[in-house]
Amino acid sequence: MDSARREAAVKRLERSSHTAFIHSNTLYVWGGYQVVAGQDVVLPSSEICLCDLDSGKWECKEITGESPTGLSGFCGSNINSTLYIFGGCDSDGYSNQMFSVDVAQPCFSWTRVADTKGVTPSPRDNHSCWVHRGRLIYFGGYGCKTVAEAQNTSSSSFIVEEMSWAMIGNTLFRCWGWNNEVCVFDTRSSTWSAPVTQGPAPSPRGCHASSILGNKGYITGGVETEELDIFCLDLETWTWSRFDSLPCVSPLGRFMHTMNSVSDQTLFVYGGLGMDGKTLNDAWLFNTQKGEWTKVKHPHEDKPRVCHTACLGSDGDVVVFGGNSDFCVLVDSVSVMRAPKQHHCRDVLIFQTQPYSLCRLCEDLISRNSELFRLDLLPSKLHKKISRRAACLSAMKLMPTA
Repeated sequence: MDSARREAAVKRLERSSHTAFIHSNTLYVWGGYQVVAGQDVVLPSSEICLCDLDSGKWECKEITGESPTGLSGFCGSNINSTLYIFGGCDSDGYSNQMFSVDVAQPCFSWTRVADTKGVTPSPRDNHSCWVHRGRLIYFGGYGCKTVAEAQNTSSSSFIVEEMSWAMIGNTLFRCWGWNNEVCVFDTRSSTWSAPVTQGPAPSPRGCHASSILGNKGYITGGVETEELDIFCLDLETWTWSRFDSLPCVSPLGRFMHTMNSVSDQTLFVYGGLGMDGKTLNDAWLFNTQKGEWTKVKHPHEDKPRVCHTACLGSDGDVVVFGGNSDFCVLVDSVSVMRAPKQHHCRDVLIFQTQPYSLCRLCEDLISRNSELFRLDLLPSKLHKKISRRAACLSAMKLMPTA
């Protein structure tokens, strides 16, 4: 029975469209979906999976409390040890509720964030979030508005999707579409606000990627363009700017990809779904000072990914988890549909984006050759870390290859 439970737990790690974050060198993974017998199955909201990034060992823990139910397209973000879930779509439609859980507590418990001040944003999914000075700053997404809300929203900020509205008799009461709104939630005061932005804003979109560098938030992709567009929002002046495409190498347009800040001026973009409807395996660096793209050679070119997560780990590493390796969209003159063939992943991919420090190189050397060293002479914390990493590397060497 124990073996069966372990096998089932490992199987549940396979997922796409989940959320993940790193805290104390542990990767936390929540939500997402699998395909079972050709049907999308949303993973349970009462469980969160943890991976010790030193040892590579996984465990799953229960989350009690009032939890979000059956969500897809939600936005997950964290401030220190607290995970926030906002929006998404379930069997009842689009949501604008927020939930939180603090993984630093001995027992994990969901809390629905209620009694907030200000105007809560309209229900939405496929949006993104920047975390800045204790605030969650959401951008874009797809969702519904009442007619009154749509009438009070600029046509350039909310594009109603054709043939996507609801009627009561002959009266229009709700419509759906893409937006480029900026909505701010201050976690300290539980207050929603909507700053007035200036400058050339991105077109309404979802399924894009976002990241933050200092006081600036960056948005890229999410629409079908020949090149990957990139915008910047100053989070102090609320002013948008767009990077002009340079006559040099640049990535294909894409969506459902990831972007991480890996230095004071560099963003790292990986994977996604390309304009041809195929899953991509390329990685790129974008220099925000020069406005230039550089293609990155990496060891995971045989592992294309879409609907994955990417977190910034130690020493500038980007830690990619899960996603789909063979997601395909079929397009004809009448419709766009998802191909039934899908391969959900459960492996962790590490992308080194900068040279390692001498300390990290020494730790790696000792871990790979632990039998040559007296590990018991190391300080206890370092001893524990090196021992876990050495055990993980040893187990990998013993794994059979196909």
